[in-house]
Amino acid sequence: MNITAILIAALVVGCVGILIGFFLGIAGEKFKVPVDEREEKILDVLPGNNCGGCGYAGCSSLAAAIAKGEAPVNQCPVGGAPVAALVGEIMGVKAEEGEKKVAFVKCAGTCDKAKSNYDYTGVKSCSALKFVPAGGPKACTYGCLGFGECVEACPFDAIHITEGGIAQVDPMACKACGKCIEACPQNIIELVPYNADHIVQCSSKDKGKDVMKACSVGCIACHLCEKNCPSDAIHVVDNIAYIDQDKCTGCGICAQKCPKKIIL
Repeated sequence: MNITAILIAALVVGCVGILIGFFLGIAGEKFKVPVDEREEKILDVLPGNNCGGCGYAGCSSLAAAIAKGEAPVNQCPVGGAPVAALVGEIMGVKAEEGEKKVAFVKCAGTCDKAKSNYDYTGVKSCSALKFVPAGGPKACTYGCLGFGECVEACPFDAIHITEGGIAQVDPMACKACGKCIEACPQNIIELVPYNADHIVQCSSKDKGKDVMKACSVGCIACHLCEKNCPSDAIHVVDNIAYIDQDKCTGCGICAQKCPKKIIL
């Protein structure tokens, strides 16, 4: 074995490595994208959950958007007011205190209240039920299917399936990220104000007589809540009552008048 040849080869490889490193260093400095210092500071104070509840791909994307002025300082639903205040300090603006919201499942059709058309023994998936007869065994085609895709989607363990077979949100744990809303194939989960006085726990758009055949607690569109609301805050649209939370004063008359007691 020629020692000289080995040494020369090692020297050549070493020199080539040094030259490549030198040119890479120059290229890195020449073509590097400048990062706003505020972006890094914002990223440091964000929760780091990367849940996407803010509407961006993750915390780093949100930090970049805030630094560019493309997103408000209170855009993070997980961090809430405390994080918004810190981000506001970094951006040199006052963070407006946004209304805290939580997810709410608009269905009260537990196993003892909602009727079933047949026994289902297939895949335990809410989405899979869309491909079986009548969209699942429940007589109400609008209600919670109870297989928990929303539970799996929640990064904060804030939603669970109750003994009655429907999803229920823990408002104390919910961060309003919206993951459960995206996961629900029934589209019966929505964000409501944390301090909402009254909410309609039903999503059925069927006529009253059909609702009563399917569920003992479904909204029958009787309009009693609408007729008795002194604030004009509740209206029946497409056979289901809706409450305008901005108008609602929390008087409770709608809940008192509701014959099905599904206004909480």
